[in-house]
Order: sequence, then structure tokens, then C-alpha cells
Amino acid sequence: MTVPASGEQHEISAGALRAVITEVGGALRSYTDGGRDLVVPFDQASPRKHYRGSVLAPWPNRTGDGRWTWRGAEQQLALTEPDRACALHGLVCWQPWDLVERSADSVVLGTTVWPQAGYPGHLDLRVSYRLVEEGPDAGLTWELEATGVGDVPAPYGTSIHPYVVAGPGRVDDWTFELSAGATLAVDPDRLLPLLDDAGREQLRPVDGTDLDFRGGAPLRGRSVDDAYAQLTGPDAGTARVLAPDGTGVAVHWDPQDCPWVQVHTADRPEPEDDRVGLAVEPMTCPPDALRTGTDLRVLERGQSTRSWWRIEPLRAPASTADPS
Repeated sequence: MTVPASGEQHEISAGALRAVITEVGGALRSYTDGGRDLVVPFDQASPRKHYRGSVLAPWPNRTGDGRWTWRGAEQQLALTEPDRACALHGLVCWQPWDLVERSADSVVLGTTVWPQAGYPGHLDLRVSYRLVEEGPDAGLTWELEATGVGDVPAPYGTSIHPYVVAGPGRVDDWTFELSAGATLAVDPDRLLPLLDDAGREQLRPVDGTDLDFRGGAPLRGRSVDDAYAQLTGPDAGTARVLAPDGTGVAVHWDPQDCPWVQVHTADRPEPEDDRVGLAVEPMTCPPDALRTGTDLRVLERGQSTRSWWRIEPLRAPASTADPS
């Protein structure tokens, strides 16, 4: 029996909703509503591209030069984004995740982050996926729990990496809505934070820029790969991507838990991958948090932290046209 490149496949369903989660990376391989893609899928027989559907832990985003200090000891991570000389998106994207429990509409997987070169922490991780067809919790709820199990306090941050799909077409055909008032100022070449004299991240207001999506704005002609902050208002924990026919996807999260959101229009040199989905990544901490310490959590032995995200299908409104 040939084992697919993404390992064992865990399919769950509820009504018209269907999702497939993989052993490799505990990743979301596909998610559909009545056959309509809600995220950009990947082939089970091939390694996933561009971190599609990945769980990002024990840090999201980038660590510049992979070099950081923890409790007085210098750490050096492998540079998994060599073009920018960064360590990207944590340590668990390619690890096997073991099945913990499963039902028709949910699955729980687990893995361990072992102490290793560049990261001294020791963590147990549990990721769960649950589908709900209707009601206030409709969609796919994606939850990650991390527990410290080692003698060394473990620094920790997390996010997820779905490329959501609003409907027909590509990113240029859709509109985006995010109630965020600022973006992180970064070095344009490495996308690492620019710090002020006190070592704090600098924020830039989105007012009057192409990065302002408050109230919704078209994505056509806008290239985005930015970390958003200053989430405010009743929609502080929601982002929406909409197609012209009224279909779409809403991503929900707790803005107190994840006060940062990386958004990426998936601009790629490969025509088949260019702007095929919008990455919406609510993060517990900003880029380079292992080095700056901003919003970085520390898990002592026995301490746990939990984050959740929900991807809701937005269905086209029923036609109100007079059939006569």
C-alpha cells in the first residue's frame, strides 16, 4: 500500500461541509461547501506548497537570521526561508501528527515539539477540527492547544495558514474586509519589523493607503503581505472575503488572543499559483517575536494555552427577483 506524501487522510463532514486533514503537519488539505472550495486545496500525493493549510507553532511568521536569545543562551534555528535569511513558520509543518480521537464531524491530532538545536522548549500540541453545518458556530472551527512539558520554560506563539477562496475567479475578482487601523512597518526586502529607538515595533496607519480594508475594498491591483494590528469595533475578530456573486468566506477568531493578522494576496511567479487565494493568518504575536518578545507566551511545565479560529462559508443570498 502506497502512503501519500501528506500521510494518513482524515475526512470529516457535516451536511454540505467536508474537510480533509492530513497526518503530515496536522494540516487542512481541503475544505468545501457543497463542492465549492473554501480554501485552496493541495494534492494528497504531493508535498503541500506555500504552507497551505499549515499549523504554525511554536512561532508564526519569521525569525530574522534564525538567531535569538533565550534565558541568556544564544539560539540558532535553521533558515527555512533562505532568500530572506529567516526561520519561517515554526517547527511542526512537516511533523507527523498522531490521531487522538475522531468522529464523523471532528478530528483531534497530536504531536510533540522536542527540545532541539535552536529551540530549547518542550511542548505537547493538540489540534482539533470540528464542522458545524448551521447556526452561530457554522463552519470549520480549528483549535490548537499547547502544553509545556519540559524543564525549560517554552516560548510560544501560533497561527494558521489557510488561503481562503471567496468564489469564482482569483484574488483580483474579490473584495476584502478587515477592521484594522494599522500595519506593521517592515523592511521591504525581508519583511522583518522596523523597531524604534526603544526596540518597539513601529505601526503605520492604513488611512489613505491601499492597505485600508475597513468597510471592505476590492483586492484588484493591491499587493498585500502585511501584518495588521489595531483591530477595533464589533468586527475586530472577523475578516471577510467576498465574490461578485455574493459567495464568500468569513474567518473568525478571538482578537484578544490573536491581536495580529498577516494578510497575503499570494503573489507568485508561477501562473498556476499566482493570486489563487487570500492568506488570512490571525497570529498571537507579530513577526520576529522570538527576538523582540512582543506578545510572546511562556509555557512552564504543566501550563497550557489555547487558540481558535473559525472559517465560515458565506453562501450567495437567495434571489429576490420576480420569477414572472
